[in-house]
Amino acid sequence: NEYKSYLSAMEDPVIAENSINDVEEVVKNVTGREAATSEGLALAYVSLFLMAVVPIFWGSFRSVTFHRRSKENGEKIEKMTTKDVYLFPIIASATLFTIYIIVKYLSAEHLNLVIASYFFILGTLALTSMLRPVVEYIPGAKLLIEKDLYHLKFAKGSASYFDMKFDMLHIVSLIGSALFGVWYLWKKHWIANNIFGLAFSLNGVEMISLGSVKNGCVLLGLLFFYDVFWVFGTEVMVMVAKNLDAPIKVIFPMDFLEKGIFGSNFAMLGLGDIVLPGVFIALLLRYDISLGTNSKKYFYAGFVAYILGLGATIGVLTIFNAAQPALLYLVPSCVGIPLLVSLICGEFASIMAYDEEDKDEEKKDDKKDEEDEKKDQ
Repeated sequence: NEYKSYLSAMEDPVIAENSINDVEEVVKNVTGREAATSEGLALAYVSLFLMAVVPIFWGSFRSVTFHRRSKENGEKIEKMTTKDVYLFPIIASATLFTIYIIVKYLSAEHLNLVIASYFFILGTLALTSMLRPVVEYIPGAKLLIEKDLYHLKFAKGSASYFDMKFDMLHIVSLIGSALFGVWYLWKKHWIANNIFGLAFSLNGVEMISLGSVKNGCVLLGLLFFYDVFWVFGTEVMVMVAKNLDAPIKVIFPMDFLEKGIFGSNFAMLGLGDIVLPGVFIALLLRYDISLGTNSKKYFYAGFVAYILGLGATIGVLTIFNAAQPALLYLVPSCVGIPLLVSLICGEFASIMAYDEEDKDEEKKDDKKDEEDEKKDQ
């Protein structure tokens, strides 16, 4: 009888609408965001998925070129040391908690202003680096390519603090990036946020070097516990992600189908969940290339592992409708699957011994031996 009464009541459009509103209000109270349609969720998650995998794939191959050119030009590449690896989660935790205290107990408005200005500068430079190769293909742009580069250097004695070489195409890219940055500061639109975020991700995967596979495994292992603690154990990570108005995440409106680019109910993925596994996958690609074979099995193993891990994250997020520490799923897959492949191939000791610093020293010694041989001849 109660069930029949419920069905009769739901036939009344006013009661039905009120019931739907009540459900949506409950969802909003539990999850901290408005309810989204299944189509809107699917579109948002597919978009986040693409914004994660594209910078990792593209950035990994760019990292090979970046490292090769740096070595050819005699430029030193900063690599993470074992000390850096162990300090990273501690420094990240201290920074995260400091931002949380400011957001929760002080004014987030002034913090967002400072951070927005900071990311305007970083974003402009990152976008310039990403645009420079693209601008080169614009008709007529090659006329601006100069043989002699501009050289901006800041040094004292033998210590160099800033050293940059650039051409006119860099300047054109910088102007375009700066204008885009002004739009970001003015509107804070989610598209501008994502473009800056993708530029950060691409440059991070390209330029950050873990130094060795062992360093990568240890770092990701520590960050596994870091992410789980700050997401599941506290409200810190979620509150900072929601309240910090900066391109430290990629976002996509779940109400895009209803409101288009003016949507405001966002799904998000932190840049750390892209860059940190990404630099490890890029390292695997450089390891593949160092073997001197055409095989890129470890890179593709890591890349497929990332896809599986991110898919698991999105799946659990959809089922439980609650914030998830992505590294909880990404670290076991991105580290475990390539190492499993190495065990199957009998190359576990080789991959764990891979150290880019040692490779660089070997190449320098070989070059020195060749020069000595020429002198003797």
